[in-house]
Amino acid sequence: MRDLLVDKTAVVTGGASGNGRAISLAYAEQGCDVVVADIREDPREGGTPTHERIESETDAAATFVECDVTDYDSLVAAVGAAEEFGGIDVMVNNAGIFQGEEFLSDDDSTFDRIMDINVRGVYYGSRAAISEMVDGDGGSVVNLSSVAGLRGSGDFVSYCTSKGAVRLMTYALADRFGPDGVRVNAIHPGLIETTMTTEDVPIVGTEAEEAFQETIPLRRNGQPEDVADIALFLASDLADYVSGESVVVDGGMSSTQ
Repeated sequence: MRDLLVDKTAVVTGGASGNGRAISLAYAEQGCDVVVADIREDPREGGTPTHERIESETDAAATFVECDVTDYDSLVAAVGAAEEFGGIDVMVNNAGIFQGEEFLSDDDSTFDRIMDINVRGVYYGSRAAISEMVDGDGGSVVNLSSVAGLRGSGDFVSYCTSKGAVRLMTYALADRFGPDGVRVNAIHPGLIETTMTTEDVPIVGTEAEEAFQETIPLRRNGQPEDVADIALFLASDLADYVSGESVVVDGGMSSTQ
């Protein structure tokens, strides 16, 4: 099925790399113009910038906007950039960080940084996007949470806290703005092979990878494209009656462990 998002415009935070890059490309392949909103233009994994790939490989249009998701005005500017393509229809709050901590000995900086980016960024991004959607024809907001937003892990207290907050924020926003035609849903990825899991918290490519895969019924790591497929569904009319929902993309791990 093609052209699921034809004549639509999406803003994707953290769209330069990882899951955000895959989502941006998947949207463009389905006819969606994309605002790649990120603090950096070059992909962390290397290669051509996402917006340039969209312009060269698809029929969609794209632009890059430097965006710090901890700054509300920055997100307003990113949403405003969608006006070039007819205005925002889809907001993907993807930008986030992943790190562990020593709960009893770390200072507040780890907690503050994680909450600022992972929670405040989604809050600000949702507000900026929904402000436009309620004055238009509605839209779809897709928030990236994590399986860590469904179950606790003692090495990642702040991260789990942040992703649990994203989950409940999603449900609250779906309740508040459903009458305005705005759908809000969350994706909960498991072990996805990005620089977050190869560099930030090394799992993929380490001795821990095989043991982790043993907890996944499908016995493989997820790929950014696995997340992008769900983000595509949630943004499209195929999910027209889906709101306030969590979709888990983890190969069956959280349902069986």
